[in-house]
Amino acid sequence: MPAETDGSRLRIRMTARAIDEPHRVSSQLELLFDLTFVVAVAAVTAELAHTVAEGHGLAGVVPFLQVFFAIWWAWMNFTWFASSYDTDDVAYRLLTMVQMAGVLVLAAGVPDAAAHSAYGIVTLGYLIMRIGLIAQWLRVGLEVPGSRRTALRYAAGLALLQVGWLLRLPLVESGVLPSSFELPFFAALVVLELLVPRWAERHGATTWHPHHIAERYGLFTIILLGESVLAAGRGVTGALEASEISSPFLVVSGSGFVLLLALWWLYFVVRAGEGLSARRDRSYLWGYGHYGIFAALAAIGAGLEVAVEQSGREVAASPLAIGYAVAVPAAVFLALLWAVHALVAREPVPHPCLVLGSVTVVALLPLAASWIGVAGVVAGIAAVCVMQAAVTVAARSSPGRGRWVRSGRTLR
Repeated sequence: MPAETDGSRLRIRMTARAIDEPHRVSSQLELLFDLTFVVAVAAVTAELAHTVAEGHGLAGVVPFLQVFFAIWWAWMNFTWFASSYDTDDVAYRLLTMVQMAGVLVLAAGVPDAAAHSAYGIVTLGYLIMRIGLIAQWLRVGLEVPGSRRTALRYAAGLALLQVGWLLRLPLVESGVLPSSFELPFFAALVVLELLVPRWAERHGATTWHPHHIAERYGLFTIILLGESVLAAGRGVTGALEASEISSPFLVVSGSGFVLLLALWWLYFVVRAGEGLSARRDRSYLWGYGHYGIFAALAAIGAGLEVAVEQSGREVAASPLAIGYAVAVPAAVFLALLWAVHALVAREPVPHPCLVLGSVTVVALLPLAASWIGVAGVVAGIAAVCVMQAAVTVAARSSPGRGRWVRSGRTLR
């Protein structure tokens, strides 16, 4: 099968792509697929920002994490499947577009899910995405004899769990499932979802391409950073509509931009493709760890939106709450990024004490919000992340790395 086609072939017999295929990059269809997730991420970020601004940030965390799981898991399932079996023929494209349509339906249901815990439309969108993916796996089972058992396990696992997601709605609405059991039931389904790939690949692993996977995750990271810029832009608009430019407005806006640049730098300081190639057995932890990283980036955007907005007009949330709306996801990002980098880094990563110190400072900064204001908190968080990036770059480029980095546990 050629590495790329023009999509004019009605059907190309599906085969497993090589794990060492040269010059493997994201296809135009994959990039288009990612753009549909921009809509979903923007919707869930805007709802979280609205909840934080109203002073109910804690109440919005669980709905945010639940909806974001559906977004992330659908994106991740498609990404790893495409890395192994992308034929780019008409049938493949149409089934991918079905999944894209599901993403848009899911995005339409985000406001109801966040405001009223009504997950009907979100579940419908998730069902549409699942139908497309299950059909893809059944096609693999029919056309790739060596992957048949793995593919059918994937299809069966996804289908059974989708039944569980659909049953959850009437159980909740009828009261059969008590409100105290709603979250545990959701968590149980999530755990089963995460176990499906491990179970399906017990008798045959898929042939995902490490550098392609690393690129796909990097591109989604950039999308989330872009969403944070967009969210902060909404805050800028709200602040300017209410008042003139002020010094807190300039500090928060500038610091927020610097913060996002520092997070971008930290993410791409490690070449994950090389590490995944050498440690394929760690791919599950690396891939699953990105749920927290991606959710943190989206939440940072929501926090920055409120932080910028409050610099120009009154919001219900306190400075302490707004400070933590930025600090908590930033701290989560720093901690989880170190963890996933340590799993696959071919070169040393920062010493855990350095990361722990950065996380601690970021987590404590909002306590000073009554003295330094939200602007000072955001500026402090940005400064810590810039310092973390500077030390990481210096440590990786310096011959004497032992003081600042883990020198004894590289993958060389």
